Amino acid sequence: METWNAITSRRNVREYRDDPIPPDDLDRVLEAARRAPSSKNWQPWDFVVVTDRDRLAELAAAGEYAAHIPGSAATIALVMRDYDDPAERETARFDLGQAMLSMMLAAVDLGIGSGHATVMDQSVARRVLGLPDDRYCAYLVALGYPAGRPLKPVRNPARRAFEDVVHRDRW
Repeated sequence: METWNAITSRRNVREYRDDPIPPDDLDRVLEAARRAPSSKNWQPWDFVVVTDRDRLAELAAAGEYAAHIPGSAATIALVMRDYDDPAERETARFDLGQAMLSMMLAAVDLGIGSGHATVMDQSVARRVLGLPDDRYCAYLVALGYPAGRPLKPVRNPARRAFEDVVHRDRW
């Protein structure tokens, strides 16, 4: 798929077919995350891949908007250290956001849908993922083949108008 088509086809998918994702495709999505840009090449991330159905169901309880996690073929947890310094924490979160978008674009390129969720209950995430005490799960990215409508460029996305969000030279 062309890059522009991947960008315009990516949407949050929350209902998935029951098909598993081939290991090579899942590794490609993870490699896209590993290669994501990172401040000073810091790479403050780790990724935990969950494919076990029971574990996916448990993991859904970690996020208020994670009801789509149990139906996914795989969910990737984006994990980082629990930084005391606010600047380090925000930089790490920014880097994780770039890794997340890289994996979502790689997924759509393979025809795999994705839906992200923020983790609100760290005790659930730590227990389900077996995280060390100095780590926490910032985000979850559910992956699977879309049930219903396939991934294709969205002609008229529900987005603010271009003219409303783009300012040139100054506000």
